[in-house]
Amino acid sequence: MSPIDTLPLLAGALSYAAQSRRAIAAPSESYPWLTIDDAYAVQLCIIQARIASGAVVRGYKVGLTSAAMQAQFGIDQPDFGHLLDDMFLPETEPITAADFLQPRVEPEIAFVMGRELSGPVDAQQAEAAVDHVLPCLELIDSRIENWRVKLVDTIADNAAAAGVILGATPARLSRLDLAAVSCHIQVGSHKDHGLGSAVMGSPINALVWLANTLGTRGVSFAPGDVILAGALTAAIPVGPGDLVSATFSGFGSVSARLV
Repeated sequence: MSPIDTLPLLAGALSYAAQSRRAIAAPSESYPWLTIDDAYAVQLCIIQARIASGAVVRGYKVGLTSAAMQAQFGIDQPDFGHLLDDMFLPETEPITAADFLQPRVEPEIAFVMGRELSGPVDAQQAEAAVDHVLPCLELIDSRIENWRVKLVDTIADNAAAAGVILGATPARLSRLDLAAVSCHIQVGSHKDHGLGSAVMGSPINALVWLANTLGTRGVSFAPGDVILAGALTAAIPVGPGDLVSATFSGFGSVSARLV
């Protein structure tokens, strides 16, 4: 079977894994010839199928932006994924842990776009297109067994995107030094701390990277799009009964409860 024939089958396998809550073997093990372009083609196939079924793209995420996350998964460069409308979960409602396979949580800074942005852009242009930022928790979830992933695996798996919980306290970029923002996250008794500078030197650099990367693919950000810049700490496993809270210096907090 040729690679062209294999990619839709792989997209179907990952989609079924998400629906059935049954993880699959890493695509890189079954198809060692997979390239990064192949993996993004698989991701796009999954997203196009979801859109055909009624889902709406509400934004994008940058993954693997911090040294902590890259070290955690043994990957040395960022990737991106799509955020669909059903991934956005209200902060005020409990989250059903059984809806996920092997979830982990990350504290992030979310950009909400105020105007269209299309790469190539620089940091000043990217900042001018942002309406505000929000504190955020991202639930990531691998549809691949035991999180044993290489870069092509997580790209094909839509960068492990699974859930987004946005805080209620918007802040203007003019009030913040994003690189200096500190975050304290607690999951049960587990605590961690990170800085905005952990995300490619500053989260704005992740926004620039994504705008320019998507720009080469003919994709731009629209007003209202939510862009997740990447985790300030390593990802923390979560499960039923866990209460997650993250506090960001300068613009509030966000929490989630899994049941």
